[in-house]
Amino acid sequence: MMSKQTQSRFLWMWSVGLLVYTTANIALAQEVKWIKVGSLHSWFRADGCEPEVGRTGRQFDQQDGMRWPAQFKLQDNLAAKALWIGTTDYTDHSSLGGATFPHKVVHVGPRDPAATATEFIPIKFEQITKFPPPRVFVDGEEVSETTPIFADQVNRVDPSQIPDRIIHNVVNTTIGVTEDRKILAFSQQYHDNYFIYDYTFTNTGNIDADDEIEMPGKTLTGVYFFFMYRYAVGREAAEWTVNSSRWGINAMLSTRGEDPSSGDPFRAQFAWFGRHSAVNYDCIGAPDVIYGSGRFGAPQYIGVVTLFAQKAPAENLNDPLQPATTTYEQSDDPPTQPNEQFNAARMTAEYAWMDKGHRLPRHDQVIAAGFPNQFESTPGGFMNCNGYGPYTLGPGESIRIVLAEGVNGLDRDKCIEFGRRWIKEESPYTLPSGANTTNKDDFKNAWIGTGRDSLFLTYRRAIANYDLNFNVPLPPPPPEQFDVTSGGDRIFLSWSNNAESSPGFAGYRIYRAQYLPDTTYQEIFACGSGTTHPQVVNEYEDTDPARGFDYYYYIVSFDDGTKNNTNANPKGALQSSRFYTQTTRPAKLKRQAGETLKQIRVVPNPFNARARDLQYGVGAPDRIGFLDIPGECTIKIYTERGDLIFTIEHTDGSGDAYWNSVTSSGQIVVSGVYIAIFETPGGEKAMRKFVVIR
Repeated sequence: MMSKQTQSRFLWMWSVGLLVYTTANIALAQEVKWIKVGSLHSWFRADGCEPEVGRTGRQFDQQDGMRWPAQFKLQDNLAAKALWIGTTDYTDHSSLGGATFPHKVVHVGPRDPAATATEFIPIKFEQITKFPPPRVFVDGEEVSETTPIFADQVNRVDPSQIPDRIIHNVVNTTIGVTEDRKILAFSQQYHDNYFIYDYTFTNTGNIDADDEIEMPGKTLTGVYFFFMYRYAVGREAAEWTVNSSRWGINAMLSTRGEDPSSGDPFRAQFAWFGRHSAVNYDCIGAPDVIYGSGRFGAPQYIGVVTLFAQKAPAENLNDPLQPATTTYEQSDDPPTQPNEQFNAARMTAEYAWMDKGHRLPRHDQVIAAGFPNQFESTPGGFMNCNGYGPYTLGPGESIRIVLAEGVNGLDRDKCIEFGRRWIKEESPYTLPSGANTTNKDDFKNAWIGTGRDSLFLTYRRAIANYDLNFNVPLPPPPPEQFDVTSGGDRIFLSWSNNAESSPGFAGYRIYRAQYLPDTTYQEIFACGSGTTHPQVVNEYEDTDPARGFDYYYYIVSFDDGTKNNTNANPKGALQSSRFYTQTTRPAKLKRQAGETLKQIRVVPNPFNARARDLQYGVGAPDRIGFLDIPGECTIKIYTERGDLIFTIEHTDGSGDAYWNSVTSSGQIVVSGVYIAIFETPGGEKAMRKFVVIR
């Protein structure tokens, strides 16, 4: 018989095991994978769609996903998505209670991500890559695990596939419909700002995770596949305008192609950052008035376009009348609240949205020059909704729906330039048409409005890609390995030559940023056809960097332009994606190690937080340098009264090390006198005092 202590130990181990098992199963239901190969980055869940805060569970991350342009911070444009599947006159399986409902709806999103697993049950969730992700090193340290490409959890390699990435996702539902979702992503520069979603919905009759068919022979009637898109353009914009823009309260929405005879070139819905009544200036585009740069913080237009919607299970034709429902609904209305698959009244209200038809006039036509946050006294704004149906699905029958979701808009350089002119009121202003105006808001809004045309161009390219059976021309692959090594007077770069065997390969281009990784990069070297260095090489020495500054790099392979198909993208060279090789750890010039301890200097000394011209500059305003130090030493930093606040183990053999003025407990040091003690492995010591002025 076990003692009380042994019993207690057993129960503790059992509870821990149960917790691990439960957590693992919850994690499976909510497993997330990123796609980060192009200029658009986003995350996807194993249970078939991406509900609000479905990645982190934190309300602060309500704007999370559909990041474009992804090389910059805070470019998220998504608040929530949802997929509902509805049918009529449905009787649940006995294991679910056996009740009959006039309308049965199962849900993933837009809210309640934790409860989704009771309705959408993940069966398969994997990401396949065309080639192994490159390995990237800075000063001998592999940074691949923190670079964007490695964050997307690749499962296997398939060199025969055309897209750079495919996420294959299979989900059973308690309504007996199995969702098979393939998400396709391309890194080719004319197709890297959208994802293609290829859905097949099959009436399998399988309502749970095992292979047994619980509902064989059941025909589903009045079936709708209903997608919701709660867009909240520009996470950065919420930092500059008003907090409620985080959940899209001021989003402007529009639709195209409701009527096939209208002449619209596609069936699409989209959104952008509109006016807000709580802001005392015209905030379209979210110009920066907080920090005074004027830069447009929300230039994005985001939306979805239908590429194919099957007419009927027995007719594999594209139905121009689908989606049959294109509506916009309040993001906080009762049907969007936590899901209830056994609440008859709720499901009937939800089905009414699915079966609503085309809501006219369009949202942007109703709002016009007004404030979208005041429309219908909405507390949360509106979301675009598309309903495909109604279908009748016999046992084993399927419907295929193919969509593309993308983002486009004014580029960063123009956001900076035009934003500066707007805030400084540098009239007259030139409009996109070439005409002039003296009205700064007309100028701003006209240029922001070009994002709609850019998004429409994205739609056309996605359609062309679909028409080519996703066989768009591909750029050469990136180098399999990229090494960046800091030197004493230059930074050395080298890379693999695997891309050179690719058909049409022409050369390489190297880009560099100073101070921060999420800023504008400049081309610093190119080799190969059409460049000033026609000989293809696999190394480069960057001799331009200045001491004390951080540098970030990426390299791309490019081709000779002969592979392009002009129906899918313009003529010209194709190049590999920057995100395969972009470094996230800085390289910087290293000094030769000091010959004696007497040479050691602290720079700047004194360090004055207000003397910006005497500091290391953008990206490193609090940096203090220890120069001409031994190649290997320990640096301990103390307050004047002798408290140890930070330790640096300097082992790279160079003559300099840097400290960002933050203690080991994460506090920025205050004004005062500080002492640095330098000790070599041989026991030699030196002391230097320095002053910090805040």
